Amino acid sequence: MIIKKEVIVRNGSGLHARPAAMFVQIANKYSSVIKIVKDGQEVNGKSIMGILMLAAEKGARVVLTVDGVDAEAAAQELETFLLKEKDPEM
Repeated sequence: MIIKKEVIVRNGSGLHARPAAMFVQIANKYSSVIKIVKDGQEVNGKSIMGILMLAAEKGARVVLTVDGVDAEAAAQELETFLLKEKDPEM
């Protein structure tokens, strides 16, 4: 199953350092292939370097694509994470 969602990053820090690490940690719990696209640049959602390369600030529109047997659960958890306005705790 492939799930594709457009999400606006709400976290005050965007997807930098700690939030990027948390995103990758969540993504790696799932077997699905996870991609994230910003401004036409697609990266592996399980790669911290890829996520950091996006330089996704607060308010950035990203497209999350999840493909696999656990895609629905992965997409839901990642979308919820991106929509949180408070900086994540590690």
